[in-house]
Amino acid sequence: MAELHFTSAPQDKYEYKVGDRVKVYCDHDDDENNRVRGWVVGVVVQVDPKMVAVQFQRNVYLTDGWMVPDRVLWCPKDSPNMALYTGNPRKKRRSSLTEIP
Repeated sequence: MAELHFTSAPQDKYEYKVGDRVKVYCDHDDDENNRVRGWVVGVVVQVDPKMVAVQFQRNVYLTDGWMVPDRVLWCPKDSPNMALYTGNPRKKRRSSLTEIP
């Protein structure tokens, strides 16, 4: 009987998780509400076997010009237009309470 060789499924470069900060190259509004194309940072809100949903704090647009409802853009996991955001970590908030000497 012939031997059967099985291989495992290919591993993604990175397995995205809900809560990850990512950057996506897409059309979006800049700080002056001008529509531009470039990298914008968002948060992963849902992960499916093939797609990742990313929510943004600003308006994002599809390539045909429509604004994305709820600012949630779906991207393929292996898209070259999406990557982990490795910028500055969020600053910790300082407590409004002061220490009493």
